[in-house]
Amino acid sequence: MQYVLMIYQGTTPLPSTKEWAALPEDEQKAIYADYAAFNKTSGVTPGPPLGRPEAATTVRVRDGKTVTTNGPYAGSKEPVGGYAILEADDLEAAIEVASRIPAARLGGAIEVRPAARYW
Repeated sequence: MQYVLMIYQGTTPLPSTKEWAALPEDEQKAIYADYAAFNKTSGVTPGPPLGRPEAATTVRVRDGKTVTTNGPYAGSKEPVGGYAILEADDLEAAIEVASRIPAARLGGAIEVRPAARYW
């Protein structure tokens, strides 16, 4: 079964921020290594890295007109920092893989959602 793993950054320190710079170098290297290991996990197809939320543009169509706003979708409390597609036997296996994503332990969360087909 396919699952979509959406990585919510929460308070996870991100590279190029003062919070990241405050982390010891060995911890930064460990985080990079954990993401690299996750991306090499059997059944994982990583999505490309997403840019920062402030660089997002949200598009809506109202009364037939395209309306854009700067920033991420306002209905989201935490920005999505990335995603991956996981082929796993069941939800428990997907949760186990998701628990290894560094954002899960560094102030963020991982949403595990079954992939669906609509057509």
